[in-house]
Amino acid sequence: MKQQDKQRGITLIGLIFWGGILAFLVVIGAQAVPTATEYFAIQKAVDQAAKAGPTVADIRSAYSKMADVDYISSVTAQDLNITKVNDKVVVSFAYNKEIHIAGPVFLLIKYAGQSH
Repeated sequence: MKQQDKQRGITLIGLIFWGGILAFLVVIGAQAVPTATEYFAIQKAVDQAAKAGPTVADIRSAYSKMADVDYISSVTAQDLNITKVNDKVVVSFAYNKEIHIAGPVFLLIKYAGQSH
């Protein structure tokens, strides 16, 4: 056998290529994780606000207080859609987050949820 047949590994160009891909994914992930964390905080606040009282004003007030504590800025109390389904209060929300990638390119993440 020739010595070339036994050699294996990655070339410098391959290493740079895969390193660039990995770095790009890490940068995008570092920007996307805080939006997901905020979504879970909003979901928790909506679940608690739905149990706060029977009126729309009670629910919005409870959500506003929780949003202030958790530093939620994407969804305000006025953005909540409050309905009643089978004598149960359902609070729903939806919003978009844009993550700038480069130039005119953005990553759009659409979040939506409702109380349980």
